[in-house]
Amino acid sequence: MYEGPVQDLIEELGRLPGIGPKSAQRLAFHLLTIEFADAERLANTIVAVKQKVRFCARCFNVSEREECRICRDPRRDPSVICVVEEPRDLMAMERTGEFRGRYHVLGGAISPIDGVGPDDLRIKELMTRIGDENITEVVIATNPNIEGEATASYLARILKAMELRVSRIASGLPVGGDLEYADEVTLGRAFAGRREL
Repeated sequence: MYEGPVQDLIEELGRLPGIGPKSAQRLAFHLLTIEFADAERLANTIVAVKQKVRFCARCFNVSEREECRICRDPRRDPSVICVVEEPRDLMAMERTGEFRGRYHVLGGAISPIDGVGPDDLRIKELMTRIGDENITEVVIATNPNIEGEATASYLARILKAMELRVSRIASGLPVGGDLEYADEVTLGRAFAGRREL
């Protein structure tokens, strides 16, 4: 146990996701060694993010305005929505340059173990958008894990009743991967999602 502000800093850093006690200690001691101006810039950036950034009123992406730049972009196809779990997933999709529609961020995935059900996500807001914005297709791009699959199945079930085109992003082998190291579920999906050449 360290004294005063050092211990407080370690404890606060340890509250961040993915940061354990040893990482928190390492970060705290790194912050002790950097120039005061660098530490001040970091602190000011954190405060600025908390003061200026909010969630888009339409899709729930992070934004400094009422609506994010993607929702404001008139070149995007307003009839197609890609549903993702978190804003960082949206950015991963954007980096591909393949999707030209709009997004909807759920704010997580269904996880009964963690006490997260459908009512804890932004599913009602998605349904409102589908009704108000003349959506014709919903692409479900939740993570390919148990929670993401449960969320995708739930969404597919309620969306199919709305006479929409509902699709799920493909999953399978990464480029440069080796078949011998892939698990059975990944190989099965890659096989099921095969396409004609």
